[in-house]
Amino acid sequence: MRFQILGPTAVLGEDGEPVALGGPRVRALLTLLALHAGRIVGAEQLVDGMYGARPPEGVANALQSQVSRLRRALGKDLVEFHPAGYRLVADPQDVDARRFEQLAQAGRQALEGGDPARAAALLREALELWRGAPLADAPYAEAAATALEELRLAATEDRVQADLDLGRHRELVAELSQLIAAHPLRERLRAQLMRALYGSGRQAEALTVYDEARKILDEELGVEPGAELAAAHLAVLRADPALGAPAARTAAQRQGLRAQLTSFVGRAEELAHVGERLKIGRLVTLIGPGGAGKTRLAIEAAEQEPGDVCFVPLAPVSDDADVPMAVLAALDVRDPLLHTTDRPAMDPVTRLVTALADRKLLLVLDNCEHLIAATAELTDLLLASCPGLRVLATGREALGITGESILPLAPLRLPPPDVDDPLDYPAVRLFADRAAAVQPGFAVHADNAAQVVRICRALDGLPLAIELAAARLRTLPVAEVAARLDDRFRLLARGSRTALPRHQTLRAVVAWSWDLLDESEQRLARRLSVFVGGARPEAAERVCGLPEDVLFSLAEKSLVEVVGGRYRMLETIRAYCAERLAESGEVETMRDAHTAYYLDLVLAADARLRTHAQMEWLARLDEESDDLNAALRWATESGRVETALRLLAHAACYWYLRGDRATSAHLAAALLAKLDSAPPEGMDEEYVMCLLVTHWHGGISEELRDLIEAARGLLQWNYLPKRVEFLMMLLSMYTGPPDDFSTAYETIVRTRTVLPPWPEALSYAGTAFVLQSLGRVEETLDHFQRGLAAFKAIGDRWGIVLVLSGLGSLYQEQHDYPTAYALADESLTMARELGAKSEIAEALCRRGDALQCLGDPDGARTDYAVAADLSRRNGSMETAAWAHLGLGEVALGRGDLEEARTVLTQAREECPEGWYSAADTRVRIDAALTEVSRMVSER
Repeated sequence: MRFQILGPTAVLGEDGEPVALGGPRVRALLTLLALHAGRIVGAEQLVDGMYGARPPEGVANALQSQVSRLRRALGKDLVEFHPAGYRLVADPQDVDARRFEQLAQAGRQALEGGDPARAAALLREALELWRGAPLADAPYAEAAATALEELRLAATEDRVQADLDLGRHRELVAELSQLIAAHPLRERLRAQLMRALYGSGRQAEALTVYDEARKILDEELGVEPGAELAAAHLAVLRADPALGAPAARTAAQRQGLRAQLTSFVGRAEELAHVGERLKIGRLVTLIGPGGAGKTRLAIEAAEQEPGDVCFVPLAPVSDDADVPMAVLAALDVRDPLLHTTDRPAMDPVTRLVTALADRKLLLVLDNCEHLIAATAELTDLLLASCPGLRVLATGREALGITGESILPLAPLRLPPPDVDDPLDYPAVRLFADRAAAVQPGFAVHADNAAQVVRICRALDGLPLAIELAAARLRTLPVAEVAARLDDRFRLLARGSRTALPRHQTLRAVVAWSWDLLDESEQRLARRLSVFVGGARPEAAERVCGLPEDVLFSLAEKSLVEVVGGRYRMLETIRAYCAERLAESGEVETMRDAHTAYYLDLVLAADARLRTHAQMEWLARLDEESDDLNAALRWATESGRVETALRLLAHAACYWYLRGDRATSAHLAAALLAKLDSAPPEGMDEEYVMCLLVTHWHGGISEELRDLIEAARGLLQWNYLPKRVEFLMMLLSMYTGPPDDFSTAYETIVRTRTVLPPWPEALSYAGTAFVLQSLGRVEETLDHFQRGLAAFKAIGDRWGIVLVLSGLGSLYQEQHDYPTAYALADESLTMARELGAKSEIAEALCRRGDALQCLGDPDGARTDYAVAADLSRRNGSMETAAWAHLGLGEVALGRGDLEEARTVLTQAREECPEGWYSAADTRVRIDAALTEVSRMVSER
């Protein structure tokens, strides 16, 4: 099919016959879809184009109804629905407007390439596609229609130029006179008429055309004739053979661009992106939080432009109505002086359109956020009316108009805390550069690198904040600056005296963005500060009590950033909003709501962490880990101990699977300090879990042992938790098997049938470990196999790793080292997929044991060393002791008794006391130390 929108909308079928479309709304819908053929058009854009500013009630249903009618007319396959809108499935070449644009572009290229005959043919073909007013059936698509009209006029000028180059001067005079009557301020048309008149032997009339043009341009716009018209005038005066050629320009104009006083650091990649976007699009908008460096990047990008550039600073402008005047002033278009009753002054927007109609220019509109609507409206009109214009805008939100290419500007890339060379990261390079300017000789080196990294990380990599921090080195050492960042707004309060007021202090930067928010946005922003690691939209809505649309608005205004579906504040913005939350008196209410949300989340997650949904929920809690910890701290510090106990008890499985022993133990210890020696009523399981978590990364202290003994009623081998299922695992690790195992085994067999799936699977594995210790190999193997099948059935990868590890230890005892190695390797692979740090370290230790026995001490030493480092970092002291035991055994095997004694002694100090699960490791350590002593004594 072919689609015609350059005039009344029509569709021609394959046979060339028109297709019946129906009423005006269907035609308007088709017009808008055809204008963007092959691309998705949003429902909101379609509604605006069909109904204007006042759509009817139920407009979504009305739109769907028109879509259905159009699909009936064209066929269902030609109009596709997408979540983001609708798409006309058509080749743009089949739409007359798109075909016109391609032919017009080809004609211009032929003209510029010196082939006027081909240019004239292409341009005539393009202009013959027009059948009337463009988009006639979409009366509310004025901007798009205006843009097409402007392209039509530019194509007409190109066709006239081609005819002039072919010597058709006389036949063009009448046509040009009519065009000028319709477009009196169009300089290119007047230059062409001068050439046509001159070529027709009418030199005096050609000069009169120039005089008339000069007068009307001065009266209406306050400008002198442009380069092309002035060149035509001079050529006529000189009777130049090259009549009408554009005047050569000695240099591109750089209006409003100031030379920069500092080096440009850390944005080379972003600068290249801006340049690429400006080559393929006409509107690029840099968005980002205050202090991200948008203005500087825009200036650097403008400096790289080969053509004319005009920089318009909008920060000093306070009224929407003054935006066009600010652009006129930057362009140095003066106010016309001659106004009469029959020739009133042009309004500023019309003067701008006329002044830029023929000009190729990059217009930089800097700091648009406080004038966003007026800037967007003006930009849309100028781009539609001036085909040679491109716009680079900066602001804290996008302009939100069709054709906009949005480039979010993130903070500078930051180094991790323990990076080897921090100068590989642009945030640190910027600090070093600015610090050297105020403290000659400053450099980042081993003694101050950690402090510089801390400064850059604490300031989120925001360039302005980093520059303000570097400026403080005039009076403070770098260590002092790093130490004072908890009060960042007071510390960073002295910027450049010549900077904009809102860029002179860190507080002013954030306050400017805050003041641009409406009341609901400010309310959500301050409440959102209770989230430490950001929030999903549903979490923000529930905790903060405002609809998610307000959150999306904050993201659009760069108050929050979207990372992996989470909405988070930069720490500097969060600190400011937290101050506003304190002023509002809502801190306790919001903290309680935040804690309630995370209690519900962890209750939902705990039940699923031992199922097929394990990976999904581990990933979810990884996202929420910082906020989960913050909720527990708040509940503890505010005395809400029952809530804190429930949070901790149901987070324990997650912490255990992730190997997060140290942080969780500190949280549990802080909670334990708030509790009496007895659990709150009805919370005995949660209380015992708190006791065990407090010291699960180390030994059981005497004080803790006393508390555990006081709760001994729960700590029985056959206790089945009612609320905290994972307690079954930790209790078995602490208590070990009962002394009378035969009776206990009968009890387990009897009760296993009534156990839920996960406790049942765990009971098989736990029984297998005990049977193994009793030397009952066949029964052990049978129970491990049953446990493996049960864990696979419920989808618990951690349980599978547990059983594979047990099987590996069984085959190790049976001296089947190849099988033990294979099982350890399989366990390691699954533990890595799970991301269970403690199990990874344990599997490495078990593989190291097998490698020792297979005669590969170097391979074993590598595994033990990796396990030791991993266990040290996650606080798993039992596994750290095992790893150092292995390293000691390897050293012992090669006769290095001094190293063996050192690492074995370290292993003995690390091995936790009081945990049954560490008993075998303690026995092996003591045996190895005894062997070292014997060998030393024999020397």
